[in-house]
Amino acid sequence: MKIWIDADACPGPVKAIVFRASQRVGVPVVLVANQRLATPPSPLITAVHVSAGFDEADHYLVQQATTSDLVITADIPLAARLVALGVPALNPRGELYTAENIHERLALRNLKEELRSTGQVTGGPAPFHNRDKQAFANSLDRWLTQHRAR
Repeated sequence: MKIWIDADACPGPVKAIVFRASQRVGVPVVLVANQRLATPPSPLITAVHVSAGFDEADHYLVQQATTSDLVITADIPLAARLVALGVPALNPRGELYTAENIHERLALRNLKEELRSTGQVTGGPAPFHNRDKQAFANSLDRWLTQHRAR
């Protein structure tokens, strides 16, 4: 079991929560990004630097993550690819992507993308709040509790 982080756009507080959980339960963490990342001094935490091409980190995660791992990502198309392979994916706001909800999330994301491209909607995701951080921490703890017992 590993926790993979799609690290290019992952909020700092989410990484910190994952790092603490890693130390607490002894689960390895791998950050994947197209830029060099600093990691805390821990043998459990590593970083992989992929080339800067479009979706290179996504391709790497799809190739490397297994069904016993967890991937942290806000990238809904990436989450859809992972879920299709049976790889669990959790977003930084604490929502676990599943076969039951990923198609709706992907359709909503695509609609918003289309509205942004036509200028009907502007802006990006909502600000990351303490309640999001708490929801993520709770979801991560639940997932770790359920999957460490196996």
